[in-house]
Amino acid sequence: MKAGDAGKRHMTRVVAKFGGTSVGSPERIRHSASLIKAASDAGEQPVVVVSAMAGETDRILGLAGEFSAGLGDRECDVALAAGEQVSAALMALALRDLGLEARSIMGWQAPVITKGPFGGASIDGMDVEVFEALMAQGIIPVLAGYQGIDTDAQIQTLGRGGTDLSAAALAAALKARCDIYTDVDGVYTTDPRLVPEAQRLDAVSHDEMLELAAQGAKVLQPRSVEFAKAHQVPMRVLSSFAEPGKAEGTDIVAEPRIAERRLVSGVAYARDQARVALLGTDDCGDIAQKSFSALAQGQIGVDMIVQTHSRTPGVVNLEFSVAHKDLAAARERLEEALGETEIRWETGLAKVSVVGAGLRQRADIARSLFSVLGERNIEIKVLSTSEIKISALVENNAVERAVRALHAAYGLDQI
Repeated sequence: MKAGDAGKRHMTRVVAKFGGTSVGSPERIRHSASLIKAASDAGEQPVVVVSAMAGETDRILGLAGEFSAGLGDRECDVALAAGEQVSAALMALALRDLGLEARSIMGWQAPVITKGPFGGASIDGMDVEVFEALMAQGIIPVLAGYQGIDTDAQIQTLGRGGTDLSAAALAAALKARCDIYTDVDGVYTTDPRLVPEAQRLDAVSHDEMLELAAQGAKVLQPRSVEFAKAHQVPMRVLSSFAEPGKAEGTDIVAEPRIAERRLVSGVAYARDQARVALLGTDDCGDIAQKSFSALAQGQIGVDMIVQTHSRTPGVVNLEFSVAHKDLAAARERLEEALGETEIRWETGLAKVSVVGAGLRQRADIARSLFSVLGERNIEIKVLSTSEIKISALVENNAVERAVRALHAAYGLDQI
């Protein structure tokens, strides 16, 4: 074995994912490629995963819609996969222009093995032999993200933000760090467009990042964080707009080591939510099973589930929230599954969530939320909690006031 080969073997492996804005034009692709070159020059061994160019997925979905097809249709998945294929080839060409050897790889070529429905499949396995072979030759693999192939040799896509999942899975398989390059320079205490005083966090735990992503923060796809946590993949969120070698970003760590320094890590929000209530049920367990089975079959996400007892003995009400865009489909599924059960709904709502590892066994955090929102006459429609999260459903027109007030109340502008 040559000395140079031994050096390569000890290089830090990094899977670098670039989102749509990072590959949105030839200029952006060239700049993103320069970040990879800087990493390579610094002694790292990069593997690249790319999304479709900004706007391309929506464009292809629009074209499919002209033929009455959409997410969940086999042919739509075949069309959508082409977006990442273009980006992967262009990135490989850009790296080649910088003097690096690179080769694009489609999901079916690896292969990335998927299962589940078209338009929202999950990754069931990944063969990295082709990546290992290219890396051993000094060639940078560029994977088309967001896609894979099932056991019937059908191309499938992974759902919105699925390239994050592709990158996390590849990093796990290669035992590499996962760098997510996006149009922001890290994870913030809240949306800086809404609260200019928002601060970039140096680190968050997997659990906190998962809650922030699930509650509306759009930096990472929740499934990618789940995968990274399960497989102990170290992640970083970085800006692809930074100069090579200058990005700082946010580390997503396995342990909530930041809990000792702060109770709350961030305030997330999601607009356009709807509240659904199933009234007067005398067998809540059966109703819940029927309801959530029907919604799951329709791939309709459910959040903020609350069970309450009415004044009538033995009668239980069940409430939960869904995205407004899913309300019509949810009502149709529920009416079909529940028959005579009374269903009510309310629209024009938004969800605001306080997230932090320090929330564990701290009743004063919840007390502050009630106090802050109450002082501003912001009505809480539904409240739900987990070990590190408190979420409140409020009016859409109150969400900005709620986010700003909670951000200030928990001292997040002074981290």
